Amino acid sequence: MSLEEVGNVFSALTAHPASVNQPEGNDWGEESARGESQVPRSSADDDSLLDAYSRAVTGAVGRVSPSVVNIEVHQAAGRTRSGEPRERRGGGSGFVFTPDGLILTNSHVVHDARRIEVTLADGRRMPATAIGDDPASDLAVVRVDEPGLTAAALGDSQQLRVGQLVVAIGNPYGFQSTVTAGVVSALGRSLRSYSGRLIDDVIQTDAALNPGNSGGPLVDSAGRVVGVNTATILPAQGICFAIGINTAKFVASRLLRDGRIRRSYIGVSAQTVPVHRRVVRFYDLAKESGALVLSVEENSPAKRAGVRDGDVIVALEGHAVAGVDDLHRVLADIRAGASCSLTVLRHTEKLELKIVPEEANS
Repeated sequence: MSLEEVGNVFSALTAHPASVNQPEGNDWGEESARGESQVPRSSADDDSLLDAYSRAVTGAVGRVSPSVVNIEVHQAAGRTRSGEPRERRGGGSGFVFTPDGLILTNSHVVHDARRIEVTLADGRRMPATAIGDDPASDLAVVRVDEPGLTAAALGDSQQLRVGQLVVAIGNPYGFQSTVTAGVVSALGRSLRSYSGRLIDDVIQTDAALNPGNSGGPLVDSAGRVVGVNTATILPAQGICFAIGINTAKFVASRLLRDGRIRRSYIGVSAQTVPVHRRVVRFYDLAKESGALVLSVEENSPAKRAGVRDGDVIVALEGHAVAGVDDLHRVLADIRAGASCSLTVLRHTEKLELKIVPEEANS
């Protein structure tokens, strides 16, 4: 090989050093590995490390938390020795459900409030006025004079299933949301409201409710509100309750229309249950579910009409009843003191009973 040919080979090697085979573990390889490890991960890389559960929770929180508010309430608390009025402060959470400033919360949060102040998720603080509250369902609507707010999307509580992921969000301190996650533990529970009336079709969940979270939303993995957080059993571990959003939609619409809810009363505790398809087809029922009577109060209209435990209410005054929510809606439309027909299934028999609803005390 001539000197000219040797020079050409050397020039080629120096021009393309990466093409030369190097043994594993040499200095170049170690330096390259160190260089790659120092490259910062992008946010997309971090997202890919989250499992499906974390992505569902963070996604739901991201969609709903801009709508969650803190509610501070000032209530009368008697007078001082000098005769000056004394105030007691309290509060809870709520969530915006219309862009023009309507907020849904618990009745026990704002009941008998002399002054209400709302702190939005972005820190803005403003006065609010009570549109109406319903102690019987522990729900209330307040309004702030602030257009263009982010409204939470409302879901369908009747589509919930036991074991489904839910997230409880609150704003107890006025500057950031608190978040707990869990599953739907049970459906169709009954809960005694502070007014004494039994609230039917309540959602039980193990998503812990922190102090001040009352009135905040319970949301599904898609970020839709399926309940309004309302209560917890203090001596128990992980037993919390929320009012179904279907009940809340109805109550809110009546509070906006009338400022209060005038409802009739028949005196049953019930829960929503499916009706066997054969029974539905045989009697040509309008719905495939009804309201199962769990108990009948003594000296109530239902007791006098002959309603028994285990009956399934499927219609009232010609209106189909697919569950407890439907029963409440129909009772709110029926005039108290007027005789009407109640259709029930007793085992496999369909019965028509005459019942005279009374006006509820609350």
